[in-house]
Amino acid sequence: MPAEIVHKILNRIGHPDLVETLGKLSGTELNSLLLEVFSQQANSLTPPQLLNLYQKNRFVKPADLPVIDLRRWELDILELFQRHAFQILELSPVAALGSCSVVALADQKKVLSALRGTEVLADATNALALHISDLKKRKVWLPKSMHDTLRFGVIQRHVRTQQIEGKGFTPHFKIGCLVTSGADSGSFGFEKQALLEHITVMKALYKGYHQVEDLSFKFLCRKGYDDAHELARQVKRHVLQHHPELEIEIVDQPEKEIGYYAGIQYKVVIGVKGKTFEIGDGGFVDWTQKLLQNRKERMLSTGFGFEFMYRIVSGQLG
Repeated sequence: MPAEIVHKILNRIGHPDLVETLGKLSGTELNSLLLEVFSQQANSLTPPQLLNLYQKNRFVKPADLPVIDLRRWELDILELFQRHAFQILELSPVAALGSCSVVALADQKKVLSALRGTEVLADATNALALHISDLKKRKVWLPKSMHDTLRFGVIQRHVRTQQIEGKGFTPHFKIGCLVTSGADSGSFGFEKQALLEHITVMKALYKGYHQVEDLSFKFLCRKGYDDAHELARQVKRHVLQHHPELEIEIVDQPEKEIGYYAGIQYKVVIGVKGKTFEIGDGGFVDWTQKLLQNRKERMLSTGFGFEFMYRIVSGQLG
């Protein structure tokens, strides 16, 4: 909500300092207060008013895709993840409040914030970073060597509040995600192996399972490493040693710099029925470094459009 709208509301109700006052409350105090507010609002609703709210709210409608077909895809792809040594998780539909904005620097206004210290899941990779950091901090997972890694795969429904124009974009949607976490092993060892594994899965998914006409990758050099170009060059060489047929382009100076990825952001590009789509996006992130306060931490995340792919192959995107 724009600041000027908030300012007008606060002036109208005669409490211009209300936001600052509420901001001074502890999380428990604020939660108790808001629970009472929402309880009063819900108790004042009549059934016809509830139906009217449902009809106006773009976040609450069912998905507009065939459930059975997508469930078959989902199971097939999760089994594909498992064959490539990724552990499969079913995440909670809510994440800890700030999961997207505290370490990934996303705008909290693009996330559906909730009560009891939560927000509706908007990025499964952020939730996985928290899960991994918890496993490491509680020493539930202990690496057997400096090359040992944690690998997780999910297909999860996400909710995001920003409105995106164009066919195929809806307020809630399923995304497939892969995350690998480990430690700096020197000479870009983690980076080369982790990205090779993710690209291997992407190849198995799109060339093997979906049988797309074309598959290629872009490595966009990002800040966060001393020499992002050398990192990209070494990772590309390592990947091509295992998949020499793949097309990988290195983009040294992307048009727009972002603070989301470090070193390499990579794109998965497919060709279907003569059209080209960027279906996946991933890269190295510093989230576990921040969460665990350990600069040796390394993490790679990949996200791809699960439902978006169905729209592509079914011809819904024209």
